[in-house]
Amino acid sequence: MANTTSTRGYSADKNQLQARLRRIEGQVRGIERMVEDDRYCIDVLTQISAIQAALDKVALGLLDGHARHCMHEGAAEGRAEEMATEMMAAVGRLMKRG
Repeated sequence: MANTTSTRGYSADKNQLQARLRRIEGQVRGIERMVEDDRYCIDVLTQISAIQAALDKVALGLLDGHARHCMHEGAAEGRAEEMATEMMAAVGRLMKRG
């Protein structure tokens, strides 16, 4: 079950998170231009790898915020087991990528 409170673990860093996501969005558009310009395959793959690393960093930051904020709140509400199961499922989905 998703947490329905109005604040999230990433709320304090929301502007930084949004800026990072906009930067990643720009990188994706750059790859689109590279393909349009028939750039060398390895150069395109290198950029894709950089984007994946950037998204992984965002995901780890969100997981950290979730562990420090959302899970803490869930434990205070007596939902520690549910929150741990939910987080581990999210980690599992992230690790299955590729």
